[in-house]
Amino acid sequence: MINVLFFAQIREVTGVDKLAFDATDGLTADALRQQLLTRGDKWRLALEDKNVLVAINQTLSGWETELKSGDEVAFFPPVTGG
Repeated sequence: MINVLFFAQIREVTGVDKLAFDATDGLTADALRQQLLTRGDKWRLALEDKNVLVAINQTLSGWETELKSGDEVAFFPPVTGG
């Protein structure tokens, strides 16, 4: 099982703070994102932006990173300071 977390605007737009996914061989962070995009307009609005960041097990990661059972995947927008 992969635990997926959503933060900030992504959580606000989708109305979801977390989901659980079955781990499948070869599933990458981007493939997971692509699966989420098929859930509808609000998911596409929240996750199709190329600026969305992904962290796996609390470490900023690349979209090509393969996922495994027990991983925690977090999607969040870039953070800027002021």
